[in-house]
Amino acid sequence: MHRFEVWAPIPQKVQLHLDGELHPMSRDEDGWWRAAVPAKRDSRYGFVLDDDPTVLPDPRSPRQPDGVHAPSQLHEVDPDAWTDRGWTGRRLAGSVAYELHIGTFTPEGTFDAAITHLDHLVDLGVGFVELMPVNGFNGEHNWGYDGVLWYTTHEPYGGPDGLQRFVDACHRRGLGVILDVVYNHLGPSGNYLDRYGPYLADTENPWGAAVNIAGPFSGEVRRYIIDNALRWLREFHIDGLRLDAVHALVDLTATHLLEDLSVETETLSTHLRRPLTLIAESDLNDPALIAPRSAGGHGLDAQWNDDIHHAVHAAVSGERQGYYGDFGSIQCLATTLRQGFFHAGTYSSFRGRTHGRPLDVRLTPASSLLAYTCTHDQVGNRATGDRPGHYLNSGQLAVRAALVLGSPYTPMLFMGEEWGAGTPFQYFTSHPEPELAEATATGRRREFAEHGWQVGAIPDPQDPQTFLQSKLNWDEIAAPEHHRLLECYRALIALRAARSDLTDPWLEHLIVDYDEDERWIVLHRGSIRIACNLGPDPVTVPVGGHPLLWWEPPTQDATGSATVVPGHSFAILDAGSAD
Repeated sequence: MHRFEVWAPIPQKVQLHLDGELHPMSRDEDGWWRAAVPAKRDSRYGFVLDDDPTVLPDPRSPRQPDGVHAPSQLHEVDPDAWTDRGWTGRRLAGSVAYELHIGTFTPEGTFDAAITHLDHLVDLGVGFVELMPVNGFNGEHNWGYDGVLWYTTHEPYGGPDGLQRFVDACHRRGLGVILDVVYNHLGPSGNYLDRYGPYLADTENPWGAAVNIAGPFSGEVRRYIIDNALRWLREFHIDGLRLDAVHALVDLTATHLLEDLSVETETLSTHLRRPLTLIAESDLNDPALIAPRSAGGHGLDAQWNDDIHHAVHAAVSGERQGYYGDFGSIQCLATTLRQGFFHAGTYSSFRGRTHGRPLDVRLTPASSLLAYTCTHDQVGNRATGDRPGHYLNSGQLAVRAALVLGSPYTPMLFMGEEWGAGTPFQYFTSHPEPELAEATATGRRREFAEHGWQVGAIPDPQDPQTFLQSKLNWDEIAAPEHHRLLECYRALIALRAARSDLTDPWLEHLIVDYDEDERWIVLHRGSIRIACNLGPDPVTVPVGGHPLLWWEPPTQDATGSATVVPGHSFAILDAGSAD
């Protein structure tokens, strides 16, 4: 006998549709319907609500082999398929993360194909693979943020078994796995949750209806979210979750959903005896997300830090449009590196108001903030999805890498960044519904036309070529210029792993010198000096020491107390050593 259950307080009658036959279900006072019925391990099933004959998928469906509109399928993760019983986990602090999209990481776009490139990541020196969302959405390809069946794994990627093989292969190589999950909204196609119960709130966020996490009858909705998070961590051996846009999780209850999730994740971590990591994406610049619960915070482990990206990107590239307007000076870059957030109770011209709150550098380690020069957002949300290598030279790319990998923060790379991938990463969708497809393409064109882009230059998200040309071209690595940048990344990550000064997470220990006019900046990390020249001409920086790593060979003055760094280059020196 298999016990089927579903929370559905809205309909007056719910029937189980199992392998073509209907079975009655009984309701309890909390709105849960249950039935115990013999079933096969791979039975197809769904629920029929009231008098509508449509068979709807299970909100907690473990598998959707025929898409998000079709019946669900029973599935259990095979405990005998795991080979990672010796895996004891990995802490985020001291590691380097690597974000990737399964559909474009390889030509095949599957978990199994991604496994064949894991050794590249090991050689690169990263410690965590961060997967963009892989739960069920309508269509063949998508960034993943239009998911509607949160408990499923997208079938074209390889389904739940493929995800299990991928995680297991990562663990065999010493790689942790972080999964991007979206709890702030649902996709526009295949969402039947509001037929079952009050899953959605009356309010909207930029992506559609918000999720009901604080309104009437929200207790079961919160449980739905937390159970989903714990499923990835427990059943699929995932090591951490990246929580998408938590600023859109509007929770006015005394205990925020994120705090509840933090408590339950820590409880599971204790039971599993391995670290489990929660990482927030937030544009609030609010240290409360990563402050301990004992100090009134939510107790998350880390959060993405867009301010560091903006400060590095604007200073190196010279771009000042949109939210880069407050960034770009070397002083801004130095300030952001010293204090974590640039906007920390300061005026944001992009928002037209004061933004952020200061980080207490004595209590919060910098490793709790992820720093990056690229993410799927910062590339894919450019009008044409152009990567930095399309408009920066190789020296500028190397300087960006040195600033992030030499910083006290937890570095994160975006797939292909390490060799300056020439392929774009564009916004792509494959909505089967013509109206939704046209609305998506029209909205994309309108958004960027308002910022001065020619409509014809904006890729159509629905064009299959937009997806196909966003796939990485692994043959590029063999080209000399790409290979040289890859070796630079490898050397930077290896140096970070070898020298404890570079993983010291305390911002109180960081000293930053700079010259605005000559456009150089020096990070003092213990005895190590990271000297970066963001301008085109050679500059003399007032630090010396034994050269450890560089992009273009630096020279030193006769006393050895100053170093000449070529234009668009960096030099890392050990001030505690002599030649």
